[in-house]
Amino acid sequence: MYEKIKHFARFPQTGVSLRQMVMFGQNPSQGTLLKATQFLADELPIRIAHRVKELDNLPHNLSEMPSIVRVKNWYAQSFEELINFPKPELPQSIRERLFATSNPSNPSTTIMSTATKLGHGYYSHVDDIDWPPEVRYYNEKFTKLIEAIKRRHDPVVTTVGKTPQGILEYKQHKKSTIIDTDIQSFLDRFYMSRIGIRILIGQHVALNRLPSRPDYVGIICTKTNIAKTVQEAVDNARFICEEYYGLFRAPEIQLYCPEELSFTYVPTHLNHMLFELLKNSLRALVELFGDDVDEYPTIKVIVAEGKEDITIKILDEGGGIPRSNIPLVWTYMYTTAEAQTLDPNFSQSDFKAPMAGFGYGLPLSRLYARYFGGDLKLISMEGFGTDVYLHLNRISNSDEPLH
Repeated sequence: MYEKIKHFARFPQTGVSLRQMVMFGQNPSQGTLLKATQFLADELPIRIAHRVKELDNLPHNLSEMPSIVRVKNWYAQSFEELINFPKPELPQSIRERLFATSNPSNPSTTIMSTATKLGHGYYSHVDDIDWPPEVRYYNEKFTKLIEAIKRRHDPVVTTVGKTPQGILEYKQHKKSTIIDTDIQSFLDRFYMSRIGIRILIGQHVALNRLPSRPDYVGIICTKTNIAKTVQEAVDNARFICEEYYGLFRAPEIQLYCPEELSFTYVPTHLNHMLFELLKNSLRALVELFGDDVDEYPTIKVIVAEGKEDITIKILDEGGGIPRSNIPLVWTYMYTTAEAQTLDPNFSQSDFKAPMAGFGYGLPLSRLYARYFGGDLKLISMEGFGTDVYLHLNRISNSDEPLH
């Protein structure tokens, strides 16, 4: 099996933009769903193979740590299931209408090769074909398979970073509060790839399973309302803050945003980033002023609309960060809060710390921002507060940043 993985890892990964996902997923028919299934059946093994290869070649003997071996085995099992998934048996009349050769850039044998591009991938104009029941069955079976793969990989972030044998143990062994740049680069690539795989699977499952919703194409909302999404993150972050510190009322957060401003995005991604950033600002204020004050300085959230980006600026007066520590806030498992622990069996699908202390919030939020062509910047004034700038690409034409 590992020889096949090495073979697949030699092939390039195919990036897809948000706009292409929307165009492809509009008004899905059995034909378009088959094309999407074909694309994923070819693309996912390649992406997974790249990750297995990298897990095999980690420095400092990290590849031999039990948690890394466990994650690598999950990926290898998913790879095997994907490449062994049976192709549909189509009637000869339909097969004659499809290209018979495989995609030349892909090592797997496909049921058709195609002329029109999905990103740098492919699909064919086949919507006018009267598809037999076998196609629906094939799409359903494949959707069940990738759902199971997504569930299997739910605990990857916590397993790599937080189990006793993971990155935490590596830091303890090195007697350092930060990790080496090569490990940092690996984690960036690894977690960015994980975001991409989960987006592709989530989008495919939503197109196959979820009922049609206004302004949604799969998990992508073509009219994501900024003000509503920010307010939801504000409410959640303040609630967590009150629960964590035992406050009667968390610091106020004032939003300055046009009420009707919207754009194409994945609302769950935006909510996740905002929630993490707001938690940081709330924690900074409470820990600077204490939990028994009558009133805290107000956190401000300002939203600006540009031609290329929508930028969300979060300003707090929580004391700021020393300039020497600014580079460290982007490293995994660096935190100024009291260190937290996780049960080794913790398997939450995305890494959501209760309030702080895990050191994953900022680095993962920056990856979420960069996945669709945005970015996350931080400017701090020690002794006063911190400004965070979340840039969101509103053009939606950036391909996934694959490595």
